[in-house]
Amino acid sequence: MLKKPLNGPPILRSLIARMPEVIFPGPDGRLEGRYHPQKQKDAPIAIILHPHPQFGGTMNNKVVYNLHYAFHKMGFTVLRFNFRGVGKSQGEYDQGIGELSDAASALDYLQAMNPNAKHCWVAGFSFGAWIGMQLLMRRPEISGFISVAPPANMYDFSFLAPCPASGLIINGSGDRVAPPPDTIDLVDKLHEQKGITITHQVLDGAGHFFENDHMDTMIGNVDTYVRRRLTETTR
Repeated sequence: MLKKPLNGPPILRSLIARMPEVIFPGPDGRLEGRYHPQKQKDAPIAIILHPHPQFGGTMNNKVVYNLHYAFHKMGFTVLRFNFRGVGKSQGEYDQGIGELSDAASALDYLQAMNPNAKHCWVAGFSFGAWIGMQLLMRRPEISGFISVAPPANMYDFSFLAPCPASGLIINGSGDRVAPPPDTIDLVDKLHEQKGITITHQVLDGAGHFFENDHMDTMIGNVDTYVRRRLTETTR
């Protein structure tokens, strides 16, 4: 079982500690998550997916946490969770197949807690972006997505045919884990599809984990994009 130590400044650790811990049923045992509801009734919902479990990925990864908090600041009720075999989540790593089932169970839980939510988004980082895009294909209620540093060099994204919703793909020009040329190839293929709009942003000099000021820039771009999409849907 993998569990990455919680890092970050005291304020970050304090914010994480205040988020309600939840345990919900998954396809291979219980799953551990952090659920951050809104006071506003029928708020939009979002699920956040973490990077590769076998390389230290957990729901407390800095990119994942910052995405979680960004969506909450935008008025979303948010859930992030540990895939099977990570932290308190039961089960073992399953090559992405079981992890996709975990994500579907997490979305089921989030929807059961918020049955009248008007909008549903999925956001994922690295391995989580790959899982998130697969979840998007299986759940028509998902109206938007954020894919941060999708590893198009490692995984096949050809299942996005067609991609059912518009979204944002964002990566760093200095990413050595998921090289930019492979991300560009993925985006070019999605741009050929009709009926959706794929927004692609490349942060100059940013690495895979958006270290230093690149994290704030990435989160700011996500915030701007999602707020614009929400405004468009309420017109």
